[in-house]
Amino acid sequence: MSAPLLRLTRFLPFAVVAAALFYLAFFGNERPATLAFRGETMGTTYEVKVYSAEGSKLQAAQQELKQQADRLLETINDQMSTWWPDSELSRFNRAAGDEPFEVSPATALVVQEAIRVSRLSGGAFDPTVGPLVNLWSFGPEGRPEEIPDDEQIAEARSSIGTDMVEVNDDPPTLTKRSSATELDLSAIAKGYGVDAIGELLLDRGYDNWLVEIGGEIRASGFKKNSDPWVIAVEKPVAGERAIEQVVELPTASGGAMATSGDYRNFFEQDGVRYSHTIDPRTGRPISHRLVSVSVIHKSCMTADALATAVMVLGPDEGYNLLESEGVAALLISRGEDGFVTRATSTFPR
Repeated sequence: MSAPLLRLTRFLPFAVVAAALFYLAFFGNERPATLAFRGETMGTTYEVKVYSAEGSKLQAAQQELKQQADRLLETINDQMSTWWPDSELSRFNRAAGDEPFEVSPATALVVQEAIRVSRLSGGAFDPTVGPLVNLWSFGPEGRPEEIPDDEQIAEARSSIGTDMVEVNDDPPTLTKRSSATELDLSAIAKGYGVDAIGELLLDRGYDNWLVEIGGEIRASGFKKNSDPWVIAVEKPVAGERAIEQVVELPTASGGAMATSGDYRNFFEQDGVRYSHTIDPRTGRPISHRLVSVSVIHKSCMTADALATAVMVLGPDEGYNLLESEGVAALLISRGEDGFVTRATSTFPR
């Protein structure tokens, strides 16, 4: 071995040790880590995934993060659930008309957005649809023994419409014109819950995460190795779990996706299939060929409401609304030879 090579060989171990000491001094003992926790809420499940370069701090905070998430979701249920008899919304639904009813700022915010989407969609999305949901068996009151007749539907429709509810910010109150009017936020509250958990994580200083409640999703930043968050759009087949399309969420411009479909929640009677999605404009379950729509938006709350609105509007009217608003979405309809997908112009390719 030559003298220069010998000197280099002897020097290498010292160089490696020096480099290691420099790394430890500069970066400390931190290693990147991903944590995940899950639970139950809103009649379904939730899951949170967080990635951080400060792995030890993230692992130490896992129990506290889950406790905070559980408390926050319990608060939202206390505010907006129609299944909890003592929630703000349940008490408002039992209250008399023409009297301001005090609610939390969060409930007022969600009702305001629900009313905005209702007007945007021409009433296809309607937070006052509660009496019709109950009439058709999909609410807390349970399934009717018989299919509602025209008279029952007309009576239920007489108390619905966003003009029947007034929202005030300061102080946050709701007022209804008729004591028969009820609010049902089930088609927007899960999206709000996703947003709320996402904001909690941002407030705690976490930029890379994914939150999911009952299929409604919002993501921020990246996952491990700077990989993007990739979401599977499910094939709309009852009783099966199959992928229709994989979507990379554009977390920089809008990282939430909500899906609405009629292929899981329905009942059949006398050979007729009745979807859980009610058209407030007719008072009856939808019957067109659109079976699923996935909407991408910066707000999961808004995506949640828009997905339901489009499910009511149908494949053509719904698509036109999304295009006019520049909203990214994937619509899946029944065709003669299987499913037909149609994406809006802004949907990720």
